[in-house]
Amino acid sequence: MATTVFAADDKHVDAHVGETSDNEVYDGASSVDTITALVAEDHKHDIKLRTMSWQKAAWLLAGDQVCLAIMAQSWSLSVLGWVPGIITMLVAGALFWITSLTMHKFIMKHPQIKDICDFGYYAFGRSRIAYEFTGVMLLANNILLIGFHVLTGAKVLNTLSDHSMCTVIFSVIAMIMGIVMSLPRTLRHVSFMSMFSAAAMAIAILLFLVFVGIEDAPLYGYGGDYPTLGPVRTYAFPLPGTTWVACMNAVLNITFLWVPQILFPTFISEMERPQDFPKALAVLAAISGILFIVPPAIGFRYLGQYSTAPAFGSLGVVVYKKASFAFVIVPTLVIGVIYANVSAKFVYGRIMGKSRHAHSNTVLGWGVWGAVMVAIWVIAFVFAEIIPSMGDFLSLLGAAFDSFFGFIFFAVAYWQLFRGKGFFTSSFRSLMTVVHIFVMICGLFLLGPGLYAAVEAIMADYAGATRPAFSCKNLSL
Repeated sequence: MATTVFAADDKHVDAHVGETSDNEVYDGASSVDTITALVAEDHKHDIKLRTMSWQKAAWLLAGDQVCLAIMAQSWSLSVLGWVPGIITMLVAGALFWITSLTMHKFIMKHPQIKDICDFGYYAFGRSRIAYEFTGVMLLANNILLIGFHVLTGAKVLNTLSDHSMCTVIFSVIAMIMGIVMSLPRTLRHVSFMSMFSAAAMAIAILLFLVFVGIEDAPLYGYGGDYPTLGPVRTYAFPLPGTTWVACMNAVLNITFLWVPQILFPTFISEMERPQDFPKALAVLAAISGILFIVPPAIGFRYLGQYSTAPAFGSLGVVVYKKASFAFVIVPTLVIGVIYANVSAKFVYGRIMGKSRHAHSNTVLGWGVWGAVMVAIWVIAFVFAEIIPSMGDFLSLLGAAFDSFFGFIFFAVAYWQLFRGKGFFTSSFRSLMTVVHIFVMICGLFLLGPGLYAAVEAIMADYAGATRPAFSCKNLSL
C-alpha cells in the first residue's frame, strides 16, 4: 500500500478533489504504490475505469488530435506566410511535448488526480478556488467544443446532401448520434471508436492531398473566387495589408490544434499504468509532427492565398470536396464524444460523490449518467445554433482557456515540482526552467493580446451579416 503520513487531526480532501490528506508525502516508490492501490480499489467496482493500456491511450490521443482543425492550418499559413507559420507550428509542437511531460511528472507526484480540475487544485497549492474556477473553464471549453462539432456535423450533412433539409434538423441528427455514442462510461471503450476516427480523418486528409494536387485551380478564397486574387502563389511572410488581428487569430488557430492537455489528466487517470503515458504521448507526438505540418504545407502550396478553413472548402471540383469531406463525419462525432465523456465524468462525480451508484451498474447510476450526457449535448446544440461564428469563438477559447490549460498551468506545476530543490542545479534543469518561464510568458500573451484579437474578430463578425439563431441557412462548403 502507499506510504502515507497523516497528522492526527488532518482533514481529508473532498472525494472529487482526491482522497488523501493535505500532509501526504510522495516519493517515486510511494507514488507507484499509490497507483497500485488506486487500481486495485477501482477493479473492485462493477464499472472499472482504470483499465486502459498505453496502446489504447495512444489510440485515444490520436482520435482526439487527428481532427478537422488540421485542415484549417493551410489558412493559418496563408495569413502568416511560410516563415512565421512554420516557426509557430514547430514552437507550439515543442512546447506541447515539454509541457505534457511536466504535466505527467506532476500527476505522478499526485496520482490521485482524476481530471484537469484536480490538477489545478494541486498546482495552485490545494486551492478550492482554483478547483472551482478550473471546473467552470472545463465545462465552458468542452461544451462549446462539442457545440462546434455539432455544427460541423450539420455542415458535413449539408455538403453531402446539397442542403436537402433545414440545417437545424441536421444539427439535431448530429446531436442524437453524439448522445448515443457517448453512453459508454469508460474511455477504454471510447478508445476503440478513436481508432476508426483517426483512420477516417487520415483518409479525408489523403483524399484532399490527392485532389488538391490534380485539380487545375482552387474554387475560391476569402478574398474572392479564383482567379480574382491572381494566380496561386505562396510567400514567406504575411502579405501587405494583413492585420495584426488576422495574424493573431492564425496563431491562435495553430495553438488550438496543439493544446489538448485539458483532457490528458482524465486519460491518465483511466490508465492501468499511468507511468506508461509518455509512451502514448510519443506516439501522438510522432503522428502530430507529421500531420500538423505536412498536409497544411502541401495545401498552402497548391491553394496559396485561396486557402480557407477548412481547406476542403477551397477545392474547385464539387465531387472532390464531397468525397474527402464525407469522412470528416466520423472524427467530428467521436471527438465530441471524448469531450462529452470528460465533461460528464466531472459533473457526474459532483452529483454522485462516493456513493455506490458512482461505480456500480445501478438504475439510478446509469439514469443520472444518461441525463448528464443528454444535458451536455443539448446545451452544446443550443450554443451551436445561437453563436453566429463558431470559428471566432474557438479563437476566443484558444485565448481564454488554452492560455491556462496549455501554458500557465504547466509553468506553475513546474514551479511546484522543483520549488525548494533548485531551478538551476544542472544545465538541463536550467534549460527547462528557462523554457517554462517562456511557457508562462506565452500563456500570458495569449491571455492578453490574444484575447483582445479574438474579441476584435467577433465584434467584426457581429458588425456584418450574421447567421440568425436556429437558422435553416445552408452551411455547405
